[in-house]
Amino acid sequence: MSGGGALQDGIAEFYDQSSGLWEDIWGDHMHHGFYDPTPTASASDHRAAQIRMIEESLRFAGITDDPTKQPKTIVDVGCGIGGSSRYLARKFGAKCQGITLSPVQAERANVLAKDEGLADNASFRVADALKQPFPDAQFDLVWSMESGEHMPEKSKFVNELARVAAPGGTIIIVTWCHRDLGPSEESLQPWEKKLLNRICNAYYLPEWCSASDYVKLLQSLSLQDIKAADWSEHVAPFWPAVIRSAFTWKGFTSLLRSGLKTIKGALVMPLMIQGYRKGVIKFAIITCRKPE
Repeated sequence: MSGGGALQDGIAEFYDQSSGLWEDIWGDHMHHGFYDPTPTASASDHRAAQIRMIEESLRFAGITDDPTKQPKTIVDVGCGIGGSSRYLARKFGAKCQGITLSPVQAERANVLAKDEGLADNASFRVADALKQPFPDAQFDLVWSMESGEHMPEKSKFVNELARVAAPGGTIIIVTWCHRDLGPSEESLQPWEKKLLNRICNAYYLPEWCSASDYVKLLQSLSLQDIKAADWSEHVAPFWPAVIRSAFTWKGFTSLLRSGLKTIKGALVMPLMIQGYRKGVIKFAIITCRKPE
């Protein structure tokens, strides 16, 4: 997709239209679930798997339940309707600020925070992740749960995450990537690019990158304790479950009501499954720490 403004408008409109449907069927966490890679995983509670995704991400980044090491200030970059923010604010007694391009999401996130008695701890606004409205070195934890794929300039995105992180702060990026390229490859194969482009057009995504591209960007900023992992097998049951929920009567009627952009998004869900199965799409976590 070309043009930063058009991309941003598309992202905002897509989530303005689809967030209500998602919340209605799946609740307030707008991200993948984390599952054990066993045949029985698909039968598990998907909302519990979404909470587990948050917990596993914290664990991977080395954020423990030690009260002296818990984050007290958090930014949720690409916050959706604030599910992660409210969970983290409650878990750590932290102050959490969320940003999204979607006015509908920001408004809904603030309403939910108020309803849950978290208005003093979690607040949400419309802002651009590439130009965050925060001073330097403000947050102990910089959290990006499945928003990186929407960012047109990955280097600018990573720079902003590092800029707002406090010295000693942790950055967690959980995102869809394409596979790492082999030593002799300069780019993905044509059929792989074609598959990703079809997904990009429906979900308002710019060009994809690999987890190793993220690692290189973090290294270029001299960040420490950089770690990455491929969690694709742990999210495998997620898209089939989303498709099943879309084909319930409630899901189908809600989908028809929510507009063309959401329907277009639903129609490419099988391509996400195909991408994972063929090894083109990877679900990655990348974490690091800002030097003290």
